[in-house]
Amino acid sequence: MSGTSEFYLACAAQSLRDADASTLTNVRDRCLRSAASWQAMAVRAAEIEANRRAREKRAPDAVADLGDPVSS
Repeated sequence: MSGTSEFYLACAAQSLRDADASTLTNVRDRCLRSAASWQAMAVRAAEIEANRRAREKRAPDAVADLGDPVSS
């Protein structure tokens, strides 16, 4: 995981701690909604990071398949 998804997970964890510490129902609910949003962003960021790594791994193969455009 890179910094972005780790940051989102840290924010989700902080929101959950804030929800646990809250005595007001509306604040607790807000914190729980926030935690769910941060968690969803972390999942999306992790998927994007994995796709990016896979694409970068394939990139040299794709360039090799094109051949040398100068000698054509």
